[in-house]
Amino acid sequence: MPGDEDEKSTAQATRILELLWRHALPSKPGARGPKPGLAVDDVVAAGITLADRDGIDKLTIRAVAAELGLRAMSLYTYVPSKDALIVLMVDAVAATDTPIPTGVAVRERMIAIATQLRTELIEHPWLLEVSPWRQVLGPARMRRYERQLSAIDGIGLSDLAMDRAIAVLTDFATGNARLAVAAAGAAAQLSDADWWEVNGPLLAQVMPADEFPLAGRVGTTVGEHYQAPADPDGAFHYGVAILVDGILGET
Repeated sequence: MPGDEDEKSTAQATRILELLWRHALPSKPGARGPKPGLAVDDVVAAGITLADRDGIDKLTIRAVAAELGLRAMSLYTYVPSKDALIVLMVDAVAATDTPIPTGVAVRERMIAIATQLRTELIEHPWLLEVSPWRQVLGPARMRRYERQLSAIDGIGLSDLAMDRAIAVLTDFATGNARLAVAAAGAAAQLSDADWWEVNGPLLAQVMPADEFPLAGRVGTTVGEHYQAPADPDGAFHYGVAILVDGILGET
């Protein structure tokens, strides 16, 4: 029945929020909890370790339980599902944020916002596989948002513009991080220099120069300069500076 499904969804959402804000909520008298000796934080940390090492595709309740030396069923005492665990993991990673510099110009603070997000995604590539849409906000992600807003508050942007500025910086950092992670994965199999040494001359042979005059010229220059198909790090520094200057130009 639809009513039963709605109640189930509400119960699941409530449980996830309670877990996210577990350190802020008072304990319920007489409530049955997990067995002593292990905490939800331990389960979340084990999930992050496994996802960092093996990727999110390998993240299962059974695998996390094995990481902790437990039986799979016992893990449900701590987290109700894999989806709930991932929500907790995302918030736990955000809790490791370093403070955004305060004694610098707003331009540097905005660049720091994007740089921090990009670094997090490169260090935890599985985050790129987690949908950010309707992502439940836990205390760490709310504190991050508060710090990000504080970094640009008072510079002449409206509330809506401040939110959009952070969203644009986040989207740019995410897209670039995705490219950087892909580049690192490819380089682990074959170095960029070796790849270009093989593919560069072959491309020059098969690509009609008169059909792609600009692509051929610019592509050759770029390939020889980077010794790679692209330069994610350089593109980030170049792009984020222009992006921030554009946002500040609206103030």
